[in-house]
Amino acid sequence: MRDPEFRHIALGDVASTNAECMERARAGDAGGLWITATRQTFGRGRRGRTWVSEPGNLYSSLLLIDPGPQKALASLPLAVTVAVHDAVAAALPDEARGLLNIKWPNDLLIDGHKTSGILIEAEQLADGRRAVVIGCGINVAHRPDTGLYPSTCLADQGSAITPQELFARLVVSMDSVLKDWDEGRGLAQVRQAWIDRAEGIGKPVTVNLPDRQIHGLFDGIDDEGRLMLAMPDGETQMIASGDVFFA
Repeated sequence: MRDPEFRHIALGDVASTNAECMERARAGDAGGLWITATRQTFGRGRRGRTWVSEPGNLYSSLLLIDPGPQKALASLPLAVTVAVHDAVAAALPDEARGLLNIKWPNDLLIDGHKTSGILIEAEQLADGRRAVVIGCGINVAHRPDTGLYPSTCLADQGSAITPQELFARLVVSMDSVLKDWDEGRGLAQVRQAWIDRAEGIGKPVTVNLPDRQIHGLFDGIDDEGRLMLAMPDGETQMIASGDVFFA
């Protein structure tokens, strides 16, 4: 991936910043484009869940075109999550910063309360290019009920940062971590950074899958970002997608 000079388009109300980015990709945008919105009327989270998007929080998406080889894209979410973590950490007072962790696969928790979600979507375009959209929603002033986990916002944690100021930090941290990731060549460094910031490694977890619930010890992540679950029988099960709850 060539090092693009990020552009930024700030919008008011949109259905979804991810959808806006993808529409521009289909129309031929070269990538390296951030889109932010004051409010989303149809914000989305993982597995099609609604992401409540009222004014006061940060709603942002980054469009990348051909960010790396296909086989390397499985590890891109690790880099993205580290970048979002670092932007949020820089906005928090020291006490709250020490309580900030990544929850697999790509949520941020402050003292067990969700404050950010990430949604990455990809599409092969008609002209052969691959568009990757990185959506980052961060609770700045409000903490909507997520349904699955308790939530918080940066204001509740003593931060006076605005969405605009947080976005400026996010642009810098995303640029830095994507350079470290380097189309997958820097995976080892990024994976370790993710592990260093993670919640619950070595602890019992419950993973809700679409068809069942399983229990084990969170034993880390592999190079594709899959959760490594140490089972009671001594086997290790690899989990690509699921909802994790700490015991």
